[in-house]
Amino acid sequence: MPSPDLETIRLQLLERVQTSETPRDILRAPEFKGLYSAIGALSPEEKGPYGKAVNELKQAVETAVEARIDELESSDVVALDVTAPWDANSTKPAFLPTNEGSQHPLTTEITTVIDIFTRMGFEAVESRQIDDDFHMFGSLNFPENHPARDGYDTFRTEEGFIPPAHTSTMQNRILQAGKEKLEAGGQIAAISYGRVFRNEDVDATHEHTFHQVEGVFVSKDATLGDMLGTLRSFFEVYYGQSLRIKTQPAYFPFVEPGLEFMIEKPAVLGGKDGEWLEMLGCGMVHPNVLKAAGIDPTAYRGFAWGMGVERLVMLKYGIEDLRHFESAKLNFLRKFA
Repeated sequence: MPSPDLETIRLQLLERVQTSETPRDILRAPEFKGLYSAIGALSPEEKGPYGKAVNELKQAVETAVEARIDELESSDVVALDVTAPWDANSTKPAFLPTNEGSQHPLTTEITTVIDIFTRMGFEAVESRQIDDDFHMFGSLNFPENHPARDGYDTFRTEEGFIPPAHTSTMQNRILQAGKEKLEAGGQIAAISYGRVFRNEDVDATHEHTFHQVEGVFVSKDATLGDMLGTLRSFFEVYYGQSLRIKTQPAYFPFVEPGLEFMIEKPAVLGGKDGEWLEMLGCGMVHPNVLKAAGIDPTAYRGFAWGMGVERLVMLKYGIEDLRHFESAKLNFLRKFA
């Protein structure tokens, strides 16, 4: 049996290597492998020279393959970013230019709320995003294993820490920080603001992450009337008109009495006579909350409230779905740019 024409095969393989995008595959090509299987059909005199020639051919092809691989790796190839939000053949989304960016609507509204309360004499303190059971429940008059704890659908870490379900987690810290000023004849007046987290099923009116603003005021003679006047003033400034208010009883472990605070629906929201909006929960600070902060409830008294920022903004701008705030949709955010 005649031996294969090695020179012809060598030239063919080298030519294929020069144009291949996967040159290593040529080393596994059938004709390449067949060169060695042909040795068995040769005479003893032919095997030696033939085997040497095949090895030289193999080395030549391997050298060419490595050179082709280096050529491919050094060529100007555009890398594909598989994390890109669009493919190379589609139209690039119209992002906001970095020099024309704007604040998120929630950031803008929180700043507005802070500005109103600080002009009324309240200090603003940002809330934490991880806290403990004492500040979340114990310091706020939630007894151990009390059913009211279950109403907060609280997240917990494996270590027992809590992403706060309300900004009231800051109240004990605010009271303790202001105790010296209070005893010197002053008063405690502060708001806390920030993200809160609850184990909620997300829909148009529920989110697992949202924002709250909590307020607390303590003095020797704070009254329920002071609280109602403070809140009424806030909403009148926020909505830009005079408003009637009303309350109804409600239960919150950290205040006594507890109230739900309502305002007449503002004209800017399309309000008509007799239409009311429930805006927040509030009440007089419970004596046990004052005691937990080392404040004598027989000498001092206070009031507190807490409200959701998203609700304020949704009402103000007629937003129908809470999920828009966390969606990162530019067509929504551009409305506030």
